[in-house]
Amino acid sequence: MGLIRSYRLRLQRKRWRIRAFRKRRELKQVVDQTRLIRPDDILLYCTQRNEKVRLPYFLDYYRKMGVGHFFFVDNGSADGSLEYLAEQPDVSVWTTRASYRRSRFGADWLNWLQMKHAHGHWTLTVDPDEFLVYPFCDTRPLRALTDWLDASSIKSFSAMLLDMYPKGRIDDQPYQSGQNPIEIASWFDSGNYSLRRNSKYANLWIQGGPRMRGFFKDAPEKAPALNKVPLVKWDRRYCYVSSTHMLLPRGLNQVYDEWGGEKASGVLLHAKFLDTFGSKAEEELERGQHYAASVEYKAYAATLQDDPQLWCKWSERYINWRQLEILGLMSKGNWA
Repeated sequence: MGLIRSYRLRLQRKRWRIRAFRKRRELKQVVDQTRLIRPDDILLYCTQRNEKVRLPYFLDYYRKMGVGHFFFVDNGSADGSLEYLAEQPDVSVWTTRASYRRSRFGADWLNWLQMKHAHGHWTLTVDPDEFLVYPFCDTRPLRALTDWLDASSIKSFSAMLLDMYPKGRIDDQPYQSGQNPIEIASWFDSGNYSLRRNSKYANLWIQGGPRMRGFFKDAPEKAPALNKVPLVKWDRRYCYVSSTHMLLPRGLNQVYDEWGGEKASGVLLHAKFLDTFGSKAEEELERGQHYAASVEYKAYAATLQDDPQLWCKWSERYINWRQLEILGLMSKGNWA
């Protein structure tokens, strides 16, 4: 990378960090339990709106994994989720009614909270419908992974977003609060993915899966990105650029081997497609707060009216992380 591009990216990172500092005024603290954070705690950061039905299992899943403290930004919920989060013993909560779109889809808010509270901690940034799966996650806690990453001088860990869906209509099986959503949305596409390298940020751009073939078959280039870097050993100088798809400094995005080998990586099981999806899509389309004038939610609304199902004869039923590694969707790299 040339000196001029390097300088421009450094300036851009400085601008995003200044922007995050200014956006702190949009956040109102509801509960601050950060005094309970221990020096070696793994921290989780999340923005949410009207996700109360999902939160009990989400919190339980990541507590069992080894997360020590949760940071939530609630964006104007009206379903009791803010009150629910405020009652949790290991959660700090902020609320805002400011524009999600003008906060760069929550990135500014979380960048500020990470800048203030996450320095020196391993941080996991996910949505309430995303569940991290990593090598040996059935027998080793997340701490084992972060310890190995520390020992290997690796500061970031990638995970491909894997869209999960049920067999049959999306709205056939009602989801109950506290239930594992993968019990319902237990199928995924094992292939049908494309990737290319983003030369500016040095990350891989992955697209495909059921959302491309189901909602964007006429415009595949508009399908959502599936590449994410959710787990980072945070430094206050870092910042997310676009959701968790890429960061600055750009070296944090180089989570793949350019010379034919494999680096350790995971998968984010994306349990978006439950019976709540139709009403959620309508709500978000009406709000118009999502990327590219909510083109993603416009595609959802148009398709769901016709036939709300994603399962096909090539769908695979999820078993465990080893299955995903065999299929080439994640790798244990040289972590033994």
